[in-house]
Amino acid sequence: MTTSTVILIVLAAIVISSAITSFVTSKKMRAKVTYMLDALEDKELNFRFDERRLRGRKFNRTLNRLRNIFDKERHEIIEQEKYFGLMLDHVRTGIVVVEDNGRINYCNSTALALLGIATFGHLRQLRPVSESLYEAFRTVAEGSHEERASYYNESGKMTIALTASAATIGKEHVRVIAFNDISNEIAENEQESWSKLIRVLTHEIMNTVTPIASLSETLLRFDSVDGEVRNGLSTIAQSSRGLIKFVETYRNLTRVAMPSKKAFYFRELAERVINLTREQVIISGAKCTYIEKSEDVLLYADEGQITQILINLVKNAVQAEAKNIEITAEINLSEHIIINVTNDGIPISKESQEEIFVPFYTTKQEGTGIGLSLSRQIMRLHNGSLKLTKSDEKGTVFTLIFR
Repeated sequence: MTTSTVILIVLAAIVISSAITSFVTSKKMRAKVTYMLDALEDKELNFRFDERRLRGRKFNRTLNRLRNIFDKERHEIIEQEKYFGLMLDHVRTGIVVVEDNGRINYCNSTALALLGIATFGHLRQLRPVSESLYEAFRTVAEGSHEERASYYNESGKMTIALTASAATIGKEHVRVIAFNDISNEIAENEQESWSKLIRVLTHEIMNTVTPIASLSETLLRFDSVDGEVRNGLSTIAQSSRGLIKFVETYRNLTRVAMPSKKAFYFRELAERVINLTREQVIISGAKCTYIEKSEDVLLYADEGQITQILINLVKNAVQAEAKNIEITAEINLSEHIIINVTNDGIPISKESQEEIFVPFYTTKQEGTGIGLSLSRQIMRLHNGSLKLTKSDEKGTVFTLIFR
């Protein structure tokens, strides 16, 4: 039973009791009570009974007092709704209230941002965004308690976890759906798994190969070793040292240094990156430019590590045969610094988009497959993120977000 219903019952009991006791024979008084109850039921409070006349003044005053109490209670409820609405708009969880017919009863601003839509009136609006997203919402709206869905929006690939519970608003049965972006958690778990695997593999390889390399080099020092045996030992020594160097390269993935942060203007770093990559960019017939979309973008980060990320992204763009490479920086409404690196090179295939941040994955003949994975690790250590926002015939965009 709602607060309004309780108030109406109390008001009705008081008024009717008073009417029966003092004015049981008065049709005019009964009419006033009926009028007030009808108005309150319709949530209309634009009435007031005349207290100037002596006849019926006390009764009218009582009715007006009850009307004022109801009006005060109504305003308090409205203020509470506004308060809770503001709270829900500032949580990081998307909240959607769905009616049985699929109509959206309520949706907070976080939900709109996560879904990448401006308004949300019905579940079917999710179909153009992603069929799997629509199915996940439809499933939890019909009774499932938990679902997951992956889809793409302006921020890149998103993975959300949905939970739902039943509720009643008035006489309407609804489902309250709460969902969160778990993309970073999944990526972090994947990265941690890869790091553990790399540590184990490099440890085992180094323990096996190092003694072989050392022994073969020692045997080569003996003059008695010649001919095919010397050639064989030389091949073993060279291959072993090459493998050790290879393993050392991949060890970098498991021991990224903690950032040594300081404040600096991003423009200076961007210009340095352009200068450091200028020769490679010019040789390829491309150009690299910087545009600052917000005035004086001040970044608190490890300058060397962020330089490394941007150089890697620019070189990747050159290798993708880009002719125009653009670095932009801006501060969004959430006070996050957004760095975009855009190029018009060959798009990354849909299949590769799922894999490019996985260690060792590469589509290049001479690639190591650790550049983007290492870059993402660096961004995580900065409490930020690196993602592929889009890649199609219109261009490829990598986005760095500093929170």
